[in-house]
Amino acid sequence: MQQNLTEGPITKKLILFALPLMVGNILQQLYNVVDTLIVGRVLGEIALGAVGSSFTLMTFLNSIIMGLCMGCSAYFSMQYGKKDFDRLRQSVFVSFLAIGVSALGINAAVYAGIDGILWFLRVPEVSVSMMKDYLLYIFAGILAVFLYNFLANLLRGVGNSFVPLIFLGASTVLNIFLDLFFILVLDMGVVGAAAATVVSQYVSAIGLLVYYLKKCPELWVGSKHRKWNGQILREIAGLSGLTSVQQSIMNFGILMVQGLVNSFGTAVMAAFTAAVKIDAFAYAPVQDFGNAFSTFVAQNYGAGNEERIKKGIKSAGLMAIVFCVCISAFVWIFAEPLMRIFIRADQMEIIRIGVEYLHIEGACYVGIGLLFLFYGYYRAMNRPGVSVVLTVVSLGTRVVLAYILSAIPGIGETGIWVAIPIGWALADIAGAMMMKKTWKSD
Repeated sequence: MQQNLTEGPITKKLILFALPLMVGNILQQLYNVVDTLIVGRVLGEIALGAVGSSFTLMTFLNSIIMGLCMGCSAYFSMQYGKKDFDRLRQSVFVSFLAIGVSALGINAAVYAGIDGILWFLRVPEVSVSMMKDYLLYIFAGILAVFLYNFLANLLRGVGNSFVPLIFLGASTVLNIFLDLFFILVLDMGVVGAAAATVVSQYVSAIGLLVYYLKKCPELWVGSKHRKWNGQILREIAGLSGLTSVQQSIMNFGILMVQGLVNSFGTAVMAAFTAAVKIDAFAYAPVQDFGNAFSTFVAQNYGAGNEERIKKGIKSAGLMAIVFCVCISAFVWIFAEPLMRIFIRADQMEIIRIGVEYLHIEGACYVGIGLLFLFYGYYRAMNRPGVSVVLTVVSLGTRVVLAYILSAIPGIGETGIWVAIPIGWALADIAGAMMMKKTWKSD
């Protein structure tokens, strides 16, 4: 099931490798949609806002761990491209210990600081108790997020994107079933939604671990590889650390925007929660295409195939643009029916706010699609610092403009929505300029 991306037709190989990633993310987003639908329809506006704010927080926390794992995946791909399997196995050992300790630290910190987190997010008083109950359960899944993402990125790094999809798909189906059972049958409220997520996360993580131990002997860490290597740690840290910084900055900016959204009240919170789920579902495939492109670039970078990388850039860019234009048209046209999936027809103000958000975002998915490609490219080329710069440009613009524009009378929350595509566009321009400069200098 492993794919060597250093040879063969570029477009075909990119699509075949990216498809399982895309399907997996769509399945994950499908769960998020069902979760939002159940909570919004059954538990009401306050519960929807509480779970939505929690989702933004967990996305930020998980992004730290996922960023570390994604950086490791690029390193694994480079060693795979070089055919240096001893160094690949030793890097698995070193990175597993380092990221595992980091995940434990994050888990302990969020439990200790839960009250401060709720204060920072400016959660309305009516939602505080419900959101705290939800977080106390959902935090228990952080270690499962680490285990699954580490193993999934290891397999993807050596060209196997299909197996992680199987376990993610099973987890998604289980998650939806448990959501319905815990909320509708056992009447557990938002705690039931959190418990369903955590159980499913551990099922997928443990399942993937069993697969790795039984089916991947070429990636096993033998006794001679179970040695601490400071040089490998430094090399991995250069990729993983900055990738994690990039991911966490991106999601911390979103977290700050969530706090601003919360300050506008429960109607805007609920609209934002539903619209963001639609938004994320719409561009999830191109996000995973960016990750697939990163593996392609990393393998060819390790093999020294510069011309193949240049051809891959053109192919990936064209595919991303075509996809984003199509999905933008769909979301723009069907914004109101999409909002009505989550929000009752009589809640017209919430629907209106969500449609406004989707109309602004729906015209601009090309911006985020290209940005995902830039992130993947610079991570794979061992220049993760550039991805950090692009994230600062994108999120810095977004956060600053959101706070400035939303404070202007007559603009309000619309200023938050407008700030987002402006940030994407500026980051894309910066990424393209740096890429052009890099190839010219070569």
